[in-house]
Amino acid sequence: MKTTIANLELGQRALIKEVDTDAVPLKLLEMGCLPGNEVELLQMAPFKCPMYLVINGSHLAIRREIAARIEVKII
Repeated sequence: MKTTIANLELGQRALIKEVDTDAVPLKLLEMGCLPGNEVELLQMAPFKCPMYLVINGSHLAIRREIAARIEVKII
């Protein structure tokens, strides 16, 4: 089983390994959601969607189904 952003716990940090560029919006890629960048889970809304993240210093809110398309390595 691969680890994705959707699997992160609150406060956990990870490095992005792989991004499904067909499923992830271009805007997220432009904001730094790229392999090699660090991501941290700050907060989750009720029902775990959306997820509030910090990616390379940018604060983002993404849907859980998109987060499941971004593979990470926990650090």
